Amino acid sequence: MKEGIHPEYHLTAIKCACGNTVEAGSTKADISVEICSACHPFFTGKQKLVDTAGRIERFRKKYEKYQKK
Repeated sequence: MKEGIHPEYHLTAIKCACGNTVEAGSTKADISVEICSACHPFFTGKQKLVDTAGRIERFRKKYEKYQKK
């Protein structure tokens, strides 16, 4: 490896908005993420459905005639 051209590599803590912290190696000092494997619905098995302004109902109403066939 050439000297002086590589970024500094060190252990850092990756902090999630849910409070989970993971230690990893990185070139960045501090990393913050909004979602991680501890709080993501795919990994937890708990689905959070956010329906803003009745979008699901409008979709179902719009395409209900195709489901009847």
